[in-house]
Amino acid sequence: MGVQISSQKKATIISSSTAFLLVCIKFTAGLLSGSVAVLASAIDSSLDFIVSMFNFFAIKKAEEDPTSNFQYGKGKIQGIAAVIEGTVISLSGLYIIYEAIKKIVTGGKTELLGPSIIIMIFSISITFFLVRYLLHVADKTANIVIKSDALHYSTDLWSNGVTLLALVSVWITGENIIDAIFGFGIGVYIIYSASEIIIDGTKILLDHALPEDEVDTIHSILDKHPEITSYHWLKTRTNGSVNFVEFHMVLQPNMLLLEAHRIADQVEKQIMAIDPLKKWVITPHFDPYDDKDINDALFANGTI
Repeated sequence: MGVQISSQKKATIISSSTAFLLVCIKFTAGLLSGSVAVLASAIDSSLDFIVSMFNFFAIKKAEEDPTSNFQYGKGKIQGIAAVIEGTVISLSGLYIIYEAIKKIVTGGKTELLGPSIIIMIFSISITFFLVRYLLHVADKTANIVIKSDALHYSTDLWSNGVTLLALVSVWITGENIIDAIFGFGIGVYIIYSASEIIIDGTKILLDHALPEDEVDTIHSILDKHPEITSYHWLKTRTNGSVNFVEFHMVLQPNMLLLEAHRIADQVEKQIMAIDPLKKWVITPHFDPYDDKDINDALFANGTI
């Protein structure tokens, strides 16, 4: 029986292989033609390859079962991967801007326009199908690493299109500075796009709450349950693959523990239905009365 490969791992393998192919083609075209835009695209693809390989490692670790040392699993490594990926993308954007400014100042001619245009059309076609595939996997798995990869290659799709437009413009007008100007614009766009990836990864690492609409739904579930008198201390977070929810719910003081667990099971089932693609760890706490003020005071004093 063969080794089972998850759809997330398969997606990173396919994206890595695609990026490696594009690196070889674009670097050859960029170096031979002297086009800043094509060279910028080649550098971006080389970083795509490195990042996709790192993403494979991150997903592999994130999918490992919890251990005695990592009792909540290693899902947060996806946040680390997203921050690193966004940073690498930003650095590539800065380098592209540097090369564009250098060409504007020193001048330079773009050669082999015909072959370069054909290569960029080929690159756009491959990247388009890769983005569609990654978005499909991201929707299916709700994995932030695959989502980041899809966003990354989506920016590549736009930058490749702009690169193609730059080459065609130079071919038509004969003005080589157009290539540098478009390259500069690609660099700025890449840095802007990377900021979203960095922000999403940082939110995971800092235990940011779940999206506002999901938290509102949890509030609604607790509010509408007829046997929950009130609730407090609702807290949520995610590690990218698993959503964590905890809360205190006030029940009748004389209620049997069996009944309390029945209510908790009902609430947990409704919360899990908010996003069936994610795993959920829900921790309810049973209170015979509302002790929110007491808990807040103890928390403020560092007692709990």
